[in-house]
Amino acid sequence: MQNDITDVINSEYYNKLDIEGFSNMMKNPSYCYKFYWLEAIVNLISEDIRYTTFNDIIDEMIANAWYSVVEFHIHLSGIVEGEVRDGLERAVIKLAELSHLSSNASKVEIKNAIKEYDNDLKQEKKQLTNMVPYRALAGFFVKSDQGVNWENLTKLVSYIEYFDKSISILPYILGTSPGLKKEVIFSRDWMNMIQDNTVEILGWIQFEKIKWLQNNNPDVPGLVYKLEPLNEKMRKLGNVRKLWDAILDTNSINDVFTGDIIDKNSFDVDHFVPWSFVMNDELWNLMPMDSSLNSSKSNKLPKWDPFFERFASNQFLMYQKKNEYESIHKLFEKCYRDNLHSIWANQELYRPGNTQVEFYNILEKNMRPVYDSARRQGYQLWDI
Repeated sequence: MQNDITDVINSEYYNKLDIEGFSNMMKNPSYCYKFYWLEAIVNLISEDIRYTTFNDIIDEMIANAWYSVVEFHIHLSGIVEGEVRDGLERAVIKLAELSHLSSNASKVEIKNAIKEYDNDLKQEKKQLTNMVPYRALAGFFVKSDQGVNWENLTKLVSYIEYFDKSISILPYILGTSPGLKKEVIFSRDWMNMIQDNTVEILGWIQFEKIKWLQNNNPDVPGLVYKLEPLNEKMRKLGNVRKLWDAILDTNSINDVFTGDIIDKNSFDVDHFVPWSFVMNDELWNLMPMDSSLNSSKSNKLPKWDPFFERFASNQFLMYQKKNEYESIHKLFEKCYRDNLHSIWANQELYRPGNTQVEFYNILEKNMRPVYDSARRQGYQLWDI
């Protein structure tokens, strides 16, 4: 990711374009949609689109924010008094409630749903046009000694056109149509620069967006992986599966949720706190469970009581067996590469000599905050 876009733009563009002004387009944001606005513009320009509208740019923004909000409950600009602060996040949530699209729906599916429910989304979409299309250009206006009247949008449109013609070429100017129909016309010179540097610019936007989102979601782990669907969900459970297979050969294990004895030929390895929140396959969060339950659990949270105690009991059984059997201990050691990175787990939880009570307390002390963070983020409880 590029944290200073001015370092990578070819010097030829500095002769005709205000690259410094461009680098200021994401400075001092009040809301996250400033990042999504510029990202949408870059995406459209990369498709060689020169003439567009507020409406089309906002549709692109909704599609780009969809996965983070729907799949991972990421708050784009935080929560104030229990209410979602960001208008873009509210638009995505409303569309998800209306359309029932899956979190990994394609951009085409999302944009088709936006068209279907366009009237329902008008209020949220209009709110997104109130200031960001204008404020995004503020970094360019420092070259003018004229004061900018941010309160009068009609005068702002005229000022943008005047500035573009008289002082410095802007990335876009605006038309005179009302509301969401307002035209956005991209400069051909800026289009050439953006098309020549699309990868670097999108990387820069991603870097700045992640910093913003992490500040507004301080309890969310692995946020960098939660911005767009992954081609492969990075789940590395092969060695964990072999470990539980070996334990099942020595001891029966009761399913955490049903209490029934797990069938060695019909179980899955799954996460207690959903993978979509923790974004890792740490051994301390994994359990064998009845295969028939896995799909219904999906990315929901089990109720802490009584399920955590049962989960901890199975974890302690694994701990005992790896200390008791050399063959199981070797399988445990094979988990180090992909499933044993947490320092607290290596230094405290799995150290030899823990009593059952000590083991439970260490596990609860470290897992409960993760569980509570997922609840605060909006993960639903699983109604088994």
